[in-house]
Amino acid sequence: MPDIPNPKDAAELLTQLRRQEELSHRPVEGQALPPQMAMFRTWQAQRVSTTHADFLKSKRYGRASRFFLDDIYAAKDFSQRNHDIERMHDFMLRFLPAAVLATLTKAIELNSLTEELDARLLTVLIEELGMTDSLTAEQYAEGYRICDNYAERQYQIELTADVGYGIERLVRIPFIGWTLRMAKRPALRGGWHELQSFLERGYKAFKHMGKAGYFLDTLKQREMQILDQIFAGEPNPFE
Repeated sequence: MPDIPNPKDAAELLTQLRRQEELSHRPVEGQALPPQMAMFRTWQAQRVSTTHADFLKSKRYGRASRFFLDDIYAAKDFSQRNHDIERMHDFMLRFLPAAVLATLTKAIELNSLTEELDARLLTVLIEELGMTDSLTAEQYAEGYRICDNYAERQYQIELTADVGYGIERLVRIPFIGWTLRMAKRPALRGGWHELQSFLERGYKAFKHMGKAGYFLDTLKQREMQILDQIFAGEPNPFE
């Protein structure tokens, strides 16, 4: 199968979406984030909003910035969406080229890695640095250094950029948008509300932005600079 799907691939995928009983939606019992995790992720989201405030305010880059902020760093329970992404990925492998699904594969990896790193950092903040109902920049940076996982954090930043570049490539394929629109009705009927919304937001944000090179390279450069400043022990690493 070629790396770029053709209309026949898309038509077959839509047909199977309407027919496959095995793809019936499986609800995942979500729950509110524990208070300390919610506070921790809210702090992270505020930090990211401050670092990239210019992009958030930008007419061109604002929607893509908001997509990353709301769908990666938000203080939300993503259990249902993450579960749906994994099931849909396995299903779509039968009808679309693996190269097309590479971005979805990386998004799954990014979700898993982010949750793992957040859980490890939160444990350090609570058990070793005494975090309770508030979090300071000093505590956060010290928690990073105690976790001592520079390479994993670097990979997380690189993977975030890779996912962005993958989305940029996908929105250039002429009938990807058409496929997403045609899949909406069967997806919503089947209960795949969160996943459909996630895909639509990502597609529309990057379609609106156009070329993403400057945006993604700048995000990566800023986050790598902050990471380096944290591990160098800079007094104000987030500036």
